[in-house]
Amino acid sequence: MSEFVPLEPVDYLVIGHLTEDLTPSGPRLGGTAAFSALTALSLGLRVGVVSALGEGISLKALAGVSVVKIPSPHSTTFENIYGEDGRSQILHHQAVPISMENVPDIWRTASIVHLGPVARELGADWSKTVAEHFPVSLIGITPQGWMRTWDDDGHVMPDKWESADAFLPQAGAVVLSREDVLGDDEWIESMAHQTRILVVTEGSAGSVLYWNGDRRRFRAPEVEVVDATGAGDIFAAAFFVRLQATRDPWVAARFATQLAARSVARPGLEGIPTQAEIQECLMEVF
Repeated sequence: MSEFVPLEPVDYLVIGHLTEDLTPSGPRLGGTAAFSALTALSLGLRVGVVSALGEGISLKALAGVSVVKIPSPHSTTFENIYGEDGRSQILHHQAVPISMENVPDIWRTASIVHLGPVARELGADWSKTVAEHFPVSLIGITPQGWMRTWDDDGHVMPDKWESADAFLPQAGAVVLSREDVLGDDEWIESMAHQTRILVVTEGSAGSVLYWNGDRRRFRAPEVEVVDATGAGDIFAAAFFVRLQATRDPWVAARFATQLAARSVARPGLEGIPTQAEIQECLMEVF
């Protein structure tokens, strides 16, 4: 009979599906929750994840991260296909949704709460209660999972973020990619006016930060790209952590841009920042 181990408080809480990513070299763990959680762990925080999972997925790569697992017939499963025109995705399976009731009370006082849906697993009802349930937390949002839909064959395509007007005013910071909004500058400007801090990542071009009516670009260093999967999630976690620590969005964006750029030189979760990279980026920022 296994012994029950009570949950400990965490500093960084990610809510969203861990995924099984199908790659030419075989399935591997992925999803915003995996990349962001391990980045926060590398940055010295106590980390928790709330996710729905099927039976077959291995969490060995998340050693050191506490995971609340919601049983599901399947794990959310993506196939990412990279070509000259960028990335296309196929959603093969979708895990069950996550509700606020799945979040342990002891984790609701985390310094940072990162809402990181990948396949609409957080319903629109979350927008009615998120600030109420996490009153002392920096609420960071990566809305990619609300900004996509898929056809009957699972081919993923961009979609309108229907609940944006409800979520944006409650967020401490929002990070999304230019790809998520199909490069629509008017849409970006509209969201920037509705939330405190908005960051738009632009791949090898770096990132653009909107704050207090100002807009500033942060260039990324040139790096040979091996695998760009997860770079945006690494950026988001690094940005949220440094924002919470410094209260300076410009400093946080510069650090996150530098750190995320280094991640694309290694495949999958191997791109999680090393201590040497973290220290190097901290020295470059200051």
